[in-house]
Amino acid sequence: VEKHLDLRELLDGLEDGFRGLELGEIQSPPRPKLSVSGKGFSLAMPAWRPGMQITVKIVNVFDGNLDVGLPNHLALINLFDPDTGAVSCVMDGTYITGIRTAAAAVLSARMLSRSESRIATVIGAGVQGREHLRLLPLIRELQHLNVCSLRLDDAQKLAARSEIARATTDVEAAVRESDIVCLATHSLTPVIKAEWIKPGTHVSSVGYRPPNGELPKDLAREHRLFVETLDAFQPVPVGCGELAGLDASTGTTLGAVALGRKPGRLSDVEITVYKAMGVAMEDMVAANLAYQRAKRAGGGDVMAW
Repeated sequence: VEKHLDLRELLDGLEDGFRGLELGEIQSPPRPKLSVSGKGFSLAMPAWRPGMQITVKIVNVFDGNLDVGLPNHLALINLFDPDTGAVSCVMDGTYITGIRTAAAAVLSARMLSRSESRIATVIGAGVQGREHLRLLPLIRELQHLNVCSLRLDDAQKLAARSEIARATTDVEAAVRESDIVCLATHSLTPVIKAEWIKPGTHVSSVGYRPPNGELPKDLAREHRLFVETLDAFQPVPVGCGELAGLDASTGTTLGAVALGRKPGRLSDVEITVYKAMGVAMEDMVAANLAYQRAKRAGGGDVMAW
């Protein structure tokens, strides 16, 4: 899957996907949830847009997996022919879940951060930290990129993947100097303070850990807030814990910005905030891109049903 998914194509495909969501061209019903007491939960995430394969992802979130060497998000994606309903592809969805989440956040930075942004900070050295590190240099000419984590050795291992990255234990100093701040943790509580954010910064948050989470609630309340869809304001697991109690009218969708229906950044001193929840459109876009490229390249195996 990773081999057949071009990251620049993914960023552009997601921006077009957000336009499609805003225009009502994409079907993406609410995701049902199954809970396994004391273990985790399973979500079904279907989406379809004319011209693409019907996409259904099953993602299982089991936090205890981290203690046994497995990702805490495991996923499988099925594609179906929209003309017949026949299965057209079965692919791993774990990589796609990670990369599309980071790509949507980095897309928000491409759309909302100042074009002259040169310093970024990524907080979190897991899957999301890794993918942010890969994607951020695609959208801005960064001078350097700070990596912060609960454990310095994790931050150092991740920073070693990039010539412009450096690990640091001083989260406050890293955030204060940054033009782009990306929160990518599994924290139950905020990992930064709102007063650390300098004017003109873009902040993104992809962590999901209700009832609170990694993003300070005052950042979401006191600055312009951008989301994938207004479902972000619904109760979890559909919406985001950090946005609980906020009126949906306070949010602006990326699709509205991409279409020019609503403004993005208004000034060089404005602080912009993006909070992710993860939507099935993102899986649909990524899976269809990988599927089409694999077909052209002769990748994958054919199964007899």
